[in-house]
Amino acid sequence: MGCCGSTQKSREWKPLEQRKCTDIPWLLLFILFNIGMLCICGFAIATGAASRLISGYDSYGNTCGQKNAKIPGIELSGLDHTSRKYVFFLDPCNIDIVRRKIKSVALCVSKCPDTELKTYEDLRKFSEVNGSNLCSYDVQPESYSSDANKATKCPKLPVYPSASLPVFHRCMPVDISCYARFAEAFISFVSDNSVVHRVIAGVMTSKDIIMGLCLLALVLSLILMVVIRYISVVLVWILSAVVVVGSIGGTGILWWLYVDHSKSVNGTRPALELEVAKDNQTALLIYAIAATVFTVILLLLMFFMRKRVALTIALFHVAGKVFTHLPLLVLQPFWTFLTLMLFWVYWITVLLFLGSAGSPVQNNQTGLVEFRMDGPLQYMVWYHAVGLIWISEFILACQQMTIAGAVVTYYFTRDKSQMPFTPIVTSALRLMRYHLGTVVKGAFIITLVEIPRLILTYIHSQLKGRENSCARCMLKACICCLWCLEKCLAYLNTNAYTATAINSTSFCTSARDAFIILVENALRVAAINSVGDFVLFLGKVLIVSCTAFAGILSLNYQREYTVWVLPLIIVCVFAFLVAHCFLSIFEIVVDVLFLCFAIDTKYNDGSPGREYYMDKTLMEFVENTRRDTERYSKVEGDSREMKSMTGGTLA
Repeated sequence: MGCCGSTQKSREWKPLEQRKCTDIPWLLLFILFNIGMLCICGFAIATGAASRLISGYDSYGNTCGQKNAKIPGIELSGLDHTSRKYVFFLDPCNIDIVRRKIKSVALCVSKCPDTELKTYEDLRKFSEVNGSNLCSYDVQPESYSSDANKATKCPKLPVYPSASLPVFHRCMPVDISCYARFAEAFISFVSDNSVVHRVIAGVMTSKDIIMGLCLLALVLSLILMVVIRYISVVLVWILSAVVVVGSIGGTGILWWLYVDHSKSVNGTRPALELEVAKDNQTALLIYAIAATVFTVILLLLMFFMRKRVALTIALFHVAGKVFTHLPLLVLQPFWTFLTLMLFWVYWITVLLFLGSAGSPVQNNQTGLVEFRMDGPLQYMVWYHAVGLIWISEFILACQQMTIAGAVVTYYFTRDKSQMPFTPIVTSALRLMRYHLGTVVKGAFIITLVEIPRLILTYIHSQLKGRENSCARCMLKACICCLWCLEKCLAYLNTNAYTATAINSTSFCTSARDAFIILVENALRVAAINSVGDFVLFLGKVLIVSCTAFAGILSLNYQREYTVWVLPLIIVCVFAFLVAHCFLSIFEIVVDVLFLCFAIDTKYNDGSPGREYYMDKTLMEFVENTRRDTERYSKVEGDSREMKSMTGGTLA
């Protein structure tokens, strides 16, 4: 497809058998960028950051479980910790929430304390029996009780039993009271530890119910994706009724309040109260007039867009059929979520590597050793952060492109029995062979908008309460504008991927052609995005409500669960996320179907040689629209003829 002129042939707007690679330079750039990501990981491993993260290191720069080289200027560095494989914190519950780290001296020990140690004498006995010194290296076990600096060089008493974390050799307290105190730093309304303990206990004891309810939310989402085509008409009528009744009712109440205040103003009352009543009367009059204008405009829009709402219902019906013909579509959220999880685990692991990479530097305030990256190396974290956004958007774009390719194949195949055995797999293979560069470019455009928005959001959170009202308003306005731009570009990207799936064109060409089609059908787009999004929102509310109701019934029959709040919140949040993931797939299918429908109606008219590709449901909508147009044209023609005859008679 070269340009979107009216001289294009309709065969150019359908899946081509002979496809071509698109946006190859962007794919090469993305490959180079990922090589850079791998180099960062390799640097962190080569400089010992990986071993320091896994084995742990003490506050003097020594890595536990190995011999260490002397660090100039650090007295207790360069020790042989071959037998000391675990990191022990003198005060493990002293957590710095802002910097997300434990503010405590760390030592390498040969064994984590498995019993509670209440006195310094208990520390000495533990050292003699197990050979594990829990005080600083320069304090001998026999001097634990008499050392003048025992308050800072020995652990805070009592020392609670601890166990080593899997893989990471850190001694962490077994008692959850330490974590409860950490949670209280976030939950300001908790007055005592007993509430936190009851909530955590309620979650642990009701974990089977939580898992069952999460499974119920998953099943309800799958069922809704199939049956929504049957209930979409009812949901649209509910939406229309709510809008009409709400707007008219709200306007009527405002006018009633205005009349009521007018009567009170006419009565006798003190001057001050009379002035306030007049101000309220004026405000109510303004509100009532504005509500009346809004209601009239809204009702007119609903009247003129009623046929386009019918298109939304038809598209929902066809989208339901798509899921029956392409059942593997329901697995897309699973594959996407799994891929994102694997990438995020890798990204977080490398980020932790970078957190312990660099050169050892002594902190002037504490005298302890920290690892920091200086010079150009410190920008590796920013490069790594950009990779998080770009690659995550790339994974999501691959999902959109795969769905678009499968739906395009379904729409433009007249005989559905001739479709590939697995259109989803065929679409994914087509993406990997021809169009990876296109999704890379689309993901990069979203990244360019998302990065400054996140930076401004971070600045706004850091300056909260310090900046003046004007700066705060400007920051919020910029964040809002960037968010709106991001959403618009994401919608355009989805349609560009659809155009690429149809015509095998580059991203810019596809985006331009899709934008022209969308502009030509602006009112239909508005109807689909407003009515369709609300219907899908009602579907999410339905799933969350059903899951929450089932959760209340389940927990009600388990009276030993004294605190329901957290288990119910966990279930509702999970239900909403699951519903959002599955119904977002449904939304993508509807958007792809609409673009295919718009292209089909633009370049085909149903005549021999230019037959429609669309489903019977959409065909009925087109026929009804055509009949209404012909009826309107006939009435208008008769009216003109009557006027001409009347004019001739008078003449």
